[in-house]
Amino acid sequence: MELAGQEEYRVRAGELARAYEGVRFEDVHRDVVAFLPGAGARVLDVGAGSGRDAAALAGRGYRVVAVEPTDALREVARRLHPEPGIEWMDSALPEVGGVSGPFALVLLSAVWMHLDPAERGVGMARLAELVEPAGRVVITLRHGPPPAGRRMFEVSGDETVALAAGHGLVPVHRGSHPDRMGRAEVSWTVLVFER
Repeated sequence: MELAGQEEYRVRAGELARAYEGVRFEDVHRDVVAFLPGAGARVLDVGAGSGRDAAALAGRGYRVVAVEPTDALREVARRLHPEPGIEWMDSALPEVGGVSGPFALVLLSAVWMHLDPAERGVGMARLAELVEPAGRVVITLRHGPPPAGRRMFEVSGDETVALAAGHGLVPVHRGSHPDRMGRAEVSWTVLVFER
């Protein structure tokens, strides 16, 4: 289900996976750890990439559905992370087709900026459907120039909070941090919502 503008993820799957795996889940998501659900919960990782986050969540005792639309990257992730607690799926935002909720946590790490405004509206409605009552949605927003060959849009925290509010998702955390991979021109906003 590879999407338009995502060719680089296919062509450079191995290289990108090595870069993603070079940063620990606990470092990338340090301000999100406090919002994780209780052990045994169902978790959805949308745009799972190399599988780093899915594997870390499975290692914490969650039942993880990892959605990755790029075949080559999903295959690398399966090889790197053969943990039995991860179910790998070929799907993507905005519809996340074929995925059935509810989930206690929905994680979108470095994904939301790939959606244009219309797709973000459809995607937010779908996230609200997938998360259980009192469940949480975590969205990290990338700021900075897009790498060549990747489809990315600038998106703000305020816009995302307003869009989420229209779908019954209330912000419970908002933070920001520099890029954990050391790219000076890139920064991140971290949003945690509760349904």
